[in-house]
Amino acid sequence: MSITIPFYLTSTAIYLLYLIKQKDRLQTIGYYLLLVGFLWHSAGIGFEFIQTKQFPVQNLHQTLSIGAWAVAGVFLYFRYRFNLKVLGIFTAPLVAIIMLVASGFPAYESGIQAKIVFRSFWLISHVIVIFIGEAAFALACGAGLLYLLQERAIKTKQHGFFFKRLPSLQLMDTTGYACLVVGFTLLTAGLITGFVYAKSVWGSFWSWDPKEVWSAISWLLYAALLHGRLVLGWRGRKTAIMSILGFGILVFTFLGVNLLLKGHHGDFTRV
Repeated sequence: MSITIPFYLTSTAIYLLYLIKQKDRLQTIGYYLLLVGFLWHSAGIGFEFIQTKQFPVQNLHQTLSIGAWAVAGVFLYFRYRFNLKVLGIFTAPLVAIIMLVASGFPAYESGIQAKIVFRSFWLISHVIVIFIGEAAFALACGAGLLYLLQERAIKTKQHGFFFKRLPSLQLMDTTGYACLVVGFTLLTAGLITGFVYAKSVWGSFWSWDPKEVWSAISWLLYAALLHGRLVLGWRGRKTAIMSILGFGILVFTFLGVNLLLKGHHGDFTRV
């Protein structure tokens, strides 16, 4: 992590400079810095998994690290696949902040190192799929924020800072929708693997655990959002606002539920 964070922080600085200067070379540098940070991050996660023979989601430090890794990885995929350069100005700072927060918590907690549940195939599948899906929702939130900034600049006819630097509303709306589709697909798969994992460990597919309830709420919100877009024709501002709201609920589900409410998932955010 000590090697990874400087890459993410430097990438953040370069992307913010790119936002100001609008020189494509700066965006390219920021992208490659983020890529190198992600590769180091991946190597660290892999080394830890091989060393401990347990998936590194045993406490808040490790869980946040996996979350940052997923956000960086999903952005790099979308950047390569769709050439979505602008989302770097949202992704790099978000990843850097998550990693800085994670660094403030201890990396190991001796009381849970031997738990067999952290070696479960279903746990690993559940966590990876869920985190990648939530990372896609994070990018949808970023696209929504940028959409609202650009829309405000257009409506107020104050073609200032953001109007000149952000892409068209249509591109950001399409980008957000692509992220939503990927996120919802993976969230659904993640919930299914979670049900199987819960059955194997706790004896039932559903136990009204607070995390399960709020995960279901998140799924229903995104299902309603996609239904509204496909059937009712929701576009633009409404989709952007709901994407931001949905991600806020996901953050609460990820952190707030574990820290404030008791349940099966408390082990994953111990400090």
